[in-house]
Amino acid sequence: MFENITFPKELKTTDPRFCCGPSLVPPSHLQSLAETGVNLMGNSHRKSAVKNLIKDVQEGMKDYFQLPDGYEVVVGNGGATLLWDMIGLGMVEKSSLHYTCGEFSSKWFKCHNQIPWIEATDIKADYGFCAQPQAKEGFDFIATTLNETSTGVQISDLPKLNSKDVLVGMDATSGAGQIPVDVSKVDVFYFSAQKVFASEGGTFISFLSPNAIERALKLAEEKNRYVPEILKWSLMIDNSRKNQTYNTPSVSTFFLVNEQLKKMSSLGRENVYAQAKEKADLLYSWAEEKPYLSCYVKNPQERSLSVATIDLDEKYPAGDLTKVLREQNIAYDVDAYRKLGRNQLRIAFFHNILKEDIQKLIKAVDYAIENA
Repeated sequence: MFENITFPKELKTTDPRFCCGPSLVPPSHLQSLAETGVNLMGNSHRKSAVKNLIKDVQEGMKDYFQLPDGYEVVVGNGGATLLWDMIGLGMVEKSSLHYTCGEFSSKWFKCHNQIPWIEATDIKADYGFCAQPQAKEGFDFIATTLNETSTGVQISDLPKLNSKDVLVGMDATSGAGQIPVDVSKVDVFYFSAQKVFASEGGTFISFLSPNAIERALKLAEEKNRYVPEILKWSLMIDNSRKNQTYNTPSVSTFFLVNEQLKKMSSLGRENVYAQAKEKADLLYSWAEEKPYLSCYVKNPQERSLSVATIDLDEKYPAGDLTKVLREQNIAYDVDAYRKLGRNQLRIAFFHNILKEDIQKLIKAVDYAIENA
């Protein structure tokens, strides 16, 4: 189906990248990187050119997120996925409680569940629904996910714990910077660089509370707890305090993060949130209005402000539709998450994705379906 569809020229988007990750990197940021010439790329990451860049990112993150006093920005290689193991090995004392609602939150639980000395428990919500975190006794670490990239579900609130004996961790990979969250309620807030912050993968950025730092450094001293060198929080914290990474970083990744951070900071965090809400309202109201569409996430309060999941009537194969959208350069990579197995569009609307392009994509989908 849709093989005979030719989209009108006025529906062509200015940038067809609607992928949920890696996200749209503005060509102007790549041009700025090229203009650094010999002064950044290929320089030692122990010298000032790279260390100053990492310092800019760290200080910029503190300002943008308005981090509480005592929180530190700890960076390193490996991406957010690496942190599932790092947190289990170096932040959890004996037990972790996981609120899972999709593929990625479940993977975090599985990582902890494989560590012999951890008792890991998950409280699972059906896909498309939110696992709202709550404080529970008997656990020293609570794991939650701000925005489940696979399903387009986001949490609406966090418990405020008043015990330094229980840490709250949040995987904010596809929502950090665009979805409002009170970071003061989180001890380990982390994300990858390739979503809202429009960079490459393979780098993690984390915000650690004083309690999290204390816990990590204490566990690092335990003689009977083996942790590979590359996964030691003590080394990550020590190097981050020196504005560097433990092992050689992707310098271009930090550069692109910094360019995006400056762009969003100049607009202001509240305005970033407002723009995200406008785009979300546009997509979800469209899905609710059309008879051949529906919102996968039924509760409006749990619908993501960065990734929309929209079901199609089974009469219209989503795979055929996404193929023609890509072939005619309307939209790239708006397929459903592969393991979800639904007849669905999954559309990212990270900060760089223009509202005007979302409007064109909406019209293009309508045009294809109504002329099929």
